[in-house]
Amino acid sequence: MTTGAARYTHGHHESVLRSHRWRTAENSAGYLLPHLTAGATLLDIGCGPGTLTADLAARVAPGRVTAVEPDAAVLDLARAEVAGRARDTVDFVVADVHALRFADDSFDVVHAHQVLQHVADPVRALREMRRVCRPGGIVAARDSDYAAFAWFPAVPALDEWLALYQRAARANGGEPNAGRRLKSWARAAGCTDITATASIWCFSDEADRSWWGDMWAHRIQESDLARQLVDSGAATRDDLRRIAAGWREWAADDDGWIVVPHGEIRCRP
Repeated sequence: MTTGAARYTHGHHESVLRSHRWRTAENSAGYLLPHLTAGATLLDIGCGPGTLTADLAARVAPGRVTAVEPDAAVLDLARAEVAGRARDTVDFVVADVHALRFADDSFDVVHAHQVLQHVADPVRALREMRRVCRPGGIVAARDSDYAAFAWFPAVPALDEWLALYQRAARANGGEPNAGRRLKSWARAAGCTDITATASIWCFSDEADRSWWGDMWAHRIQESDLARQLVDSGAATRDDLRRIAAGWREWAADDDGWIVVPHGEIRCRP
């Protein structure tokens, strides 16, 4: 994750990494894949634990991928993931998306997944992404939109979860409803030829519900988000236990269904 002056809401607890490691090029970058070519150079901003990075590296090989995080310890997680898959074509650099440590026109593709919702100044970040992208290249970003999450059946604890998450993300300087704003940010940053699309993650069958519900039950009690909510007085530990139980109640319901919408942009610098 790239932070700038903002604080990363989720942190890197195991429950967070569990969801990040689930991400693949197919389920998280489908809008970009048809535009990747062998031999292209790609900058992956906010690479996290590296599963998506490794997939993208396979798509552009023998082109090089540069994976960026502001925290060296997080880059170590990505190194471990990439080591057995694309080690020879991936470089790792500590950098902040607001002030990237690369020359102008350095990459054919500049990509950020679930990053702009967490940064202090997404327009400035996109300007930097433009700057390091070669003329004719692609700047691409995908972010979720929390206010557009939808689920069934209605579980009051999940409404509470969403309100608390929105409060925490904004307190950290982020924009949790970034998906709907990507196009406007790209225009403000001076990007051209903008293609704005959307896609979803949907969790409905028993295995998917169990995985998603258990993951959030742990995150709301054990991650940096949990500590922030308790330390700020926004919630008590009992509140968080009740919300965790709500996630498990939803996951156990055979009628359970949830969609996580994402906005996407693909544009020219």
